[in-house]
Amino acid sequence: MTMSVLRHDLDSFREWTVDDLENMPDDGLQYELLDGMLLVSPAPVLVHQRVIGNVHLLLRAACTPAYEVFLSPTDWQPDRRNSLQPDVLVVPVDEVGIKNLTQSLALAVEVLSPSSRLKDQVLKRSKYQDSGIASYWIVDPEAPSIDALFLVDGVYRREAFAVGDESVTMAHPFPVTIRPADLIRR
Repeated sequence: MTMSVLRHDLDSFREWTVDDLENMPDDGLQYELLDGMLLVSPAPVLVHQRVIGNVHLLLRAACTPAYEVFLSPTDWQPDRRNSLQPDVLVVPVDEVGIKNLTQSLALAVEVLSPSSRLKDQVLKRSKYQDSGIASYWIVDPEAPSIDALFLVDGVYRREAFAVGDESVTMAHPFPVTIRPADLIRR
C-alpha cells in the first residue's frame, strides 16, 4: 500500500509528454502541458464561453485569406513537452495541419477566469513570448478589458488596451476593432 502511494506521488512529479495527453479521460477538464508539467483546468463558465465566441466572431469577420481562426480546444504543440489550448487562435493557412498545430501562431487569445488568471497572465504569456508568437491578447470579462500585446525584439509590448465601452483597433495579425463591453453581451 505504501509503495503504490509513493509510486503515485512520484508519478505526479514526472515529466509529461503530448503522448500522455492521448490517454487522458474525456471528463470536461482541460489538460495542457507546459514544459512537461501537466496543467488541469475546470470546465469554463458561461460568460467565458460567450466571450470566446464573440472574439471568434469578430476575428472571423476581419480575417484575411492568409489566416484561419480556431476555437479551443485546439492543441498547439510546438514540441513533445508542450501542448497549450489558447481560447482563440489565429494561424497562417499554410501551417494548418490535420490534427494539431505545431508551428508558431500568429495570435493567441486567452480569456481570463478565476481559475486561469495566473496561468494565462504569467505562465502562458511567458511560453508564447519565448516561442515567438507575434500577438497575444488577454481578455478580462470582469473588467471588461482587452490587453493586446505584440512581440518586439523578443519581448511583448502593449499594442493596445481598452476597458468597457472604449474601442480599440489592433493591427496584428490583421486589423480588427474591439469594444470589450461588447464581448460580454449576448
